[in-house]
Amino acid sequence: MLTQEIIAYKDNLERVLDNLKEGIIAHDLNRRIFFFNQAAENITGYSKSDVIGQDCHVAMGGPFCGNRCQFCENQPGIADKTGYSTYIRTRQGEYRCIEMCITAIKNEIGERVGVVASFRDADNCLNLQLDAEKIQGFGEIIGNDVRMLDIFQQIRNVSRYDYPIHISGETGTGKELVAAAIYYESNRKNGPFVPINCGALPEGLIESELFGHVKGAFTGAVRDKKGRFELADGGTIFLDEVAELSKPVQAKLLRFLQEGEFEKVGGEKTISVNVRVTSATNRDLKQAVQRNLFRDDLYYRLNVIPIHLPPLRDRKTDIPLLIDHFLTQAGKRYNQPIQGISPEAMSRLMAYHWPGNIRELQNTIQYAIVHRQNSRIDARDLPSEIQASVACKMTTPRGPRQKLDVKTTLEALTKAAGNKSRAAAILGVGRATLYRFLEENPEVLTIL
Repeated sequence: MLTQEIIAYKDNLERVLDNLKEGIIAHDLNRRIFFFNQAAENITGYSKSDVIGQDCHVAMGGPFCGNRCQFCENQPGIADKTGYSTYIRTRQGEYRCIEMCITAIKNEIGERVGVVASFRDADNCLNLQLDAEKIQGFGEIIGNDVRMLDIFQQIRNVSRYDYPIHISGETGTGKELVAAAIYYESNRKNGPFVPINCGALPEGLIESELFGHVKGAFTGAVRDKKGRFELADGGTIFLDEVAELSKPVQAKLLRFLQEGEFEKVGGEKTISVNVRVTSATNRDLKQAVQRNLFRDDLYYRLNVIPIHLPPLRDRKTDIPLLIDHFLTQAGKRYNQPIQGISPEAMSRLMAYHWPGNIRELQNTIQYAIVHRQNSRIDARDLPSEIQASVACKMTTPRGPRQKLDVKTTLEALTKAAGNKSRAAAILGVGRATLYRFLEENPEVLTIL
């Protein structure tokens, strides 16, 4: 038999797809699922009978593709092909990270008629990569998302060298924690680690703070003072919000990076120190260079080894780990053990977009600890902005949202003239769901 003839048989094609390790799910433009392979069942916990013929959002208790779903309101049109990582909640209520690739299905004349998504369990792939080593963080950095594991590997790689490192990322992503981790992994860990927030000091003081001053250099300079670079000799200096430096200070920093020397404010003596420079900013330094706000030569000196931290919304599988860490911290500090967090509260926290990243999550958990009404955190204990968030619509019941009862089931069976498949379609549930309900409530068939 020709290969084409074999493939033409639907049953054989399904057997081929069922033997893949990747999950496969396909639905039409109305989100009605028409294919769900064995691996998809294993990864999601849902069976074919639960989802075939169902609206994807109803069957899965929310958008299976997360906030990138192309079939939600206010989303761009369907792309021919796209891939990304996202999180799902399994039927058992567990959160799982998956790597997903979505491809448009087209008919003979090129019109889109649906989509097919292939996905794999990123957590399992990660475990294989780590030889089953259970990693939940690195130093003070909490996370086991694929992106964070890549960050951890970068920390290990760069810590052995003294090249300048620039850490970018949104506010609250943990840039100083990464800088500290690099320091503690390096051969400079016995020297000082000196952080300075360049955006928190007045412009007139920043040069003195960095490089020091001599007595009488300006009003108020009543004695000689060492700057942060001198204090960091033999260790590492961390320049947070480096984009806030003025052009004159940028020039002096550039000279230090080139020659390892500087003069104190008001001083004439050249000082040499052995310091590793790490920097960070939440701004786009390239864009600052283009706008003539930051020197391009300094940019290239600082950005020798770039590390970019992902926002929390792109590593949501780390949220349960972070929450557990914050609860443990609070329990130890206040000697008040907290019995975890409710599934509904966790669902809301997983759905929220976290513009303030990890810092906002930490503040949220602290707020909930103070406002909780029992031994665990419930949804009502969360701040109002999370309660009111549009993302809270993604609270996920397990399985179909519509709950069967005797009255509605009897009405549906009557309309369907006793046909259970048709009645299941009217009720918006899978046949297996209806059959289970009828087994548990045999009086329905007696009444009928």
